[in-house]
Amino acid sequence: MLLKLRTKLSKRVKVTFKKLVLKNGSNTVYGALSLYKYPAKFIPHVVTFVLKKYAKSGMKIFDPFAGYGTVGLISRIYGYDYELWDLNPLINMIHKTSLIKKSNVDIPGLIDEIKNSKKEFVPDWSNLDYWFDKRTIPILSQSWGFVNSLTDNELRHILLIPLLKTTRHFSYSDDNMYKLYKSKYSIKKMEAILGNDWKSNFYHKLEREIYALLRRLNEYRSLQPRTVKFKIRSGKDILGANLDNNVDILITSPPYLQAQEYIRSTKLELFWLGYKESQIKEFSSKEIPYREVDRIEIYSEKYYKFRKRIEEAHLKRLYDRYFHAILNIFSALSKNVKNYMFIFVGPAKVRTLSIPIDAIIVEHLSKLGWKHEATYIDKILSRSIFKTNINAASGIKDGRIKTEHLVVLKKES
Repeated sequence: MLLKLRTKLSKRVKVTFKKLVLKNGSNTVYGALSLYKYPAKFIPHVVTFVLKKYAKSGMKIFDPFAGYGTVGLISRIYGYDYELWDLNPLINMIHKTSLIKKSNVDIPGLIDEIKNSKKEFVPDWSNLDYWFDKRTIPILSQSWGFVNSLTDNELRHILLIPLLKTTRHFSYSDDNMYKLYKSKYSIKKMEAILGNDWKSNFYHKLEREIYALLRRLNEYRSLQPRTVKFKIRSGKDILGANLDNNVDILITSPPYLQAQEYIRSTKLELFWLGYKESQIKEFSSKEIPYREVDRIEIYSEKYYKFRKRIEEAHLKRLYDRYFHAILNIFSALSKNVKNYMFIFVGPAKVRTLSIPIDAIIVEHLSKLGWKHEATYIDKILSRSIFKTNINAASGIKDGRIKTEHLVVLKKES
């Protein structure tokens, strides 16, 4: 049994999800959740908490902003069918890799095959020479040519993430940043790499990453994930989309109000995986809150109250796009959700103004037949995203959010 918490409508419950879940004997350090560095991963402890406290046998779980796919990976552990949507097609690769069963792989022999491969692949990327030293491109082209020519799907997925990690390391992208960013640090990093026996080091790193991947997959398999039904829909333009069938629980963490460009953070990976420049631009054009959206009626006094306090036109436009988008999405999808919606958000700031996103969502959806049961307030214990003392956008002291909020909404009968 999970720790019992008071969840009256009037209560905002302070918790630490990690401590709450671990206190009750649940191991949430799943190997498959650490296969690849990914922007704004959903906290696994939140998903574990929801499934253990609210889900019942036979329920289907749905995440429309699935990102890395955390909801699906944890749903498998507890035996729930699930459906995941995401704009970024990386979710396909990550999810397929997490399901790998093959573990007896001749890794040194595989490295030799890559070294001797005659296949080549060069991504459709006009800025390739900006992000990679011209000396490294032939070895990358050979490695990716080999991987992209494989017909053994499991073997290919054993290599994809290790090769992506190695490729990014041998690029001018700053390893400390989630987004694709060339810095003085990353330039010095490449100078140091190329000043040594970099070709041998390339294959050594690739080999180490393959071993690390297999170890993490074994960790995940040790938790005995079950065989369940699932559906993955990537490259998905979620605005205006509808579920084909009913689901029991929607659990998701939507984009931040002033999110970094989501697709840009994984452009390097997408190009080497074979996506064309035109495709990646198309993905970027669908990002929230940077796209035009249809306006809807918003049933929230707080939305209008805080909107009045935003003075700069471009920030007000961003604010409007964000709420018209996510509230439109939740309004449409909620029609096919039978029991609960769990929405995990932070009180993001517009300049120095903290926006109560959770309260605005609650006010709007309460008018559409959803009862607000509780809001769990989780203190952020650590943050892997890069830190800065000054916000580059505002030029003032950076004040990142200290808490994240899980809104619990139950469908009224």
